[in-house]
Amino acid sequence: MTKDLLDYFRQKQKDYTTETVFDTQCPFCSVQCTMQLVEERVVGRSRYKVLAKDNPTSNGRLCMKGLCAHQHALHPERLQFPLLKKNGEFVRVSWEEALSFIRDRFTAIQTEFGNDAVGVYGGGSLTNEEAYLLGKFARVALKTKYIDYNGRYCMSAAAAAMNATFGIDRGLTNKLSEIPHARCILLAGTNIAECQPTIMPYFRQAKKNGAFIIVIDPRETATSELADLHIKVKPGTDAALVNGMLAVILAEGYVDEAFVKERTEGYEELKKHIEHIQLDDIAAMTGVAKEIIAFAARQYALAPTGMIFTARGVEQQTNGYMTVRNFLNLALVTGKIGKIGCGYGAVTGQGNGQGGREHGQKADQLPGYRSIENEAHRQYIASVWGVPEEELPRKGVSAYEMMQKVAAGEIKAMIMMGSNPVVSSPNARFVEQALKTLQCFVVVDLFLSETAELADVVLPTSSYLEDEGTMTNLEGRVTWRPASRKRLGEVKHDWEILCELAKVLGKGEYFSFSSAEEIFDELRVASRGGLADYYGITYERLRRERVYWPCPFLEHPGTARLFEHSFAHHDGKARLAVVENKYEKEEPTDHYPLYVTTGRVLTHYLSGTQTRRSPTLASRQIEAVMEIHPNTAKKYKIENNALVKIETKRGAAVVRSKYSYKIREDTVFVPFHWSGKQNINQITDDALDPYCKMPGFKICAARISPIVDLEKN
Repeated sequence: MTKDLLDYFRQKQKDYTTETVFDTQCPFCSVQCTMQLVEERVVGRSRYKVLAKDNPTSNGRLCMKGLCAHQHALHPERLQFPLLKKNGEFVRVSWEEALSFIRDRFTAIQTEFGNDAVGVYGGGSLTNEEAYLLGKFARVALKTKYIDYNGRYCMSAAAAAMNATFGIDRGLTNKLSEIPHARCILLAGTNIAECQPTIMPYFRQAKKNGAFIIVIDPRETATSELADLHIKVKPGTDAALVNGMLAVILAEGYVDEAFVKERTEGYEELKKHIEHIQLDDIAAMTGVAKEIIAFAARQYALAPTGMIFTARGVEQQTNGYMTVRNFLNLALVTGKIGKIGCGYGAVTGQGNGQGGREHGQKADQLPGYRSIENEAHRQYIASVWGVPEEELPRKGVSAYEMMQKVAAGEIKAMIMMGSNPVVSSPNARFVEQALKTLQCFVVVDLFLSETAELADVVLPTSSYLEDEGTMTNLEGRVTWRPASRKRLGEVKHDWEILCELAKVLGKGEYFSFSSAEEIFDELRVASRGGLADYYGITYERLRRERVYWPCPFLEHPGTARLFEHSFAHHDGKARLAVVENKYEKEEPTDHYPLYVTTGRVLTHYLSGTQTRRSPTLASRQIEAVMEIHPNTAKKYKIENNALVKIETKRGAAVVRSKYSYKIREDTVFVPFHWSGKQNINQITDDALDPYCKMPGFKICAARISPIVDLEKN
C-alpha cells in the first residue's frame, strides 16, 4: 500500500473518530480518588480508558474498582425510565404518573395514620447536597421523624465514640500525609489494602521511616502483611485487649501525666478500673499471649509519635462504641493526639459516609452536625429553612429499628434512596419480609436492585458520571465532583427527584433549586456555626482545592489537624471512659460452635449492586467464598472448593469453601457482596449496640456443614 493511500485511510479514520473527556471522582470508597474517563467513538462504536488525576489525598492513584467504575455506569441494565408495579409487574410510566402515584399514596397514608407513617432511608454514597436535601425533604416536605441511612452500618460506633470522647466526630483527626511521621501505627479491624488501597503508600512510607506497625485482626489480610506484629485476637474481645494494653501502660509508668491532667477528664476512674485488670485474664479472654499484649503496649506507648486506625472489624459489634472508646483511651493516656503524626482515624467505608451524617440523614442530626433535640439548633435550622421550629419533627430511630417498625406496621410507606438493605442489613430475610408489607414503597436507584424489586415505584437516578456535587472524604476534606456526561433516557438527579416530589406534595417553595451549587450554598448557611461548619467552602474554591472542615469563613484555610490546643467539649477537655472487658454478644455454643465474621474483598463494594455489574470486577471474583482453616475444615468434613451451608439462629446461607491458614481455627470469614443464597447478611446478628445502634455484623455464632446435593438441602 502506498504512503498516499495509508495517509488517506488514516485521515478517514480520524474523520470518523471523536474523543470526549469526562473529569470525575471514583464513586466508591471514602478516599474519593480523581480521574478522567476518555470516551473514544470510532465509526459509531465507543471504547473507554481511565486516567488517574493527581489530588492531595491519593496522589494520582487508582485501584481496580476506580479503573472499572464506568462499566456499571454504562451497563445496559441501567434504569432509564420510571417504573410502576401493576398486577405484580413493572411497567414503564411517565414521571407525571409516577409522582402522582407517590403523592396520592403518601398523602392518604399520612392522613389516616399520621406523618410518621412514612419513613425515609438514605445512603452513604449520596452527595452532600443530596444528603442534605433528603434530610430536609423528610422533615419539611413529609414532616416525618423517621429518617436514617445505611451509614448507620458504617461508622456509627466510631462517630458516637468520637463525639463522646472529643466532642466532635470527623473520620481522621489528622491529614493522611502525617501517617509517615508516626513511629507506631495500630490498625484495628481494618483491611485498608483491600478497602482503601490507594492510601496504602502512606503506611508503606511510614514503615520505611521506621514505624512499628501493629495489626489487630482475627485473620491475616493484605494489610497484615505489612505488620511488624499481627495480633489474631478472638472475635469480639478487642476492648479487653486494649484494657490489657492500658494495664501495662499504667503499671509501667508510660502515661503522659501532664497531658492527662491538663486535657482530659475521668482519669482517676479509669485508673481504678485498670488497676484490677489481670493480664492472665485478658490473655485467656482474647486468645493472645500476655507477653504479646505487653509488647504491643510498650511499642505504642514508647514511640514518640503514634496513630490508631479502626474500621468495621471492631466497630460492627454490639459493643463497638465502647471498644472504640477504649482505643481512644489508649491515644489519650499516652498524649498521642493533636500533634503531627499523632491521632486517631475511623476509616470511613462509603464514599460519603462522613458528609452523609453531618448534614441530616441521621435520625438525631440536623445540618452542621447539630442535634435535632437541641432547641437552639432546631431554631437555627428552622430559620434557614423558613419553617416554624415547632413543626420540625423530633428524633427518630436507627436504620435497622426503622425496619422493625415497618414489620410492626408503624411505618407503612417508605422512600429509599441509594441503598440496598435486602443485601446489606443484618438478618436480611427479616428486612425483606418487612419491606414486602409496606403499603407504598418507593426506591430511587441506578438499577433494579434486590431491594428495588420489592418496590411499588422505582425512579431512575443519575450516576457519578452525570451527577455533579460535593463529597467529604475520610480525612474530612470536602471535594467537588464534576459530572458532564449526558444522562440516559429520562433519568433525573437525586436532588431533582426530591424537588419534584416536594412540589407535588405542596412543599415546592422550600425546594426551588436549579443546581447542585444552589443547594450547597444553602447547606453552607445551614452548617454555619455548627461542629461541621462548611460556611467558608464554596464551589469556586473547591474547583481549585480540597478543603478540610471545619472552615467557618471564606478566608479560613480549613482545619487539617484537630485538637492541637483543645477538644470540642465546652471545657476543652477529652473524656476518658471506663470500658468493661465483656459485653453481651452472641457466643458460640455446642449447637453453633464457630464464629462467622464478614468483610470486603478488593474487587467488590458493599452490596455489589454496582461492582457485580462490572464485567472486569465480577470476573475476578464471581461468588462468595468462606475462608476456613484446614484443621477446622477437617473437623467438620468440609472439602476445599466445596459448597457449604452456614447456619445461625436466623437462617442459612450457601457459599463455597476456601482453605486458608490465615484465619483462626474458631472463625470463618465470608464477604458480604452477594445476594440470594450467598447473602451472608441473611444470617448476621441484628442485636444492636445500645449506644449507637450498630448491628453485630462481625460476631455471629454459626455451624457449618457440607452440601452434597444442593437440591436436597
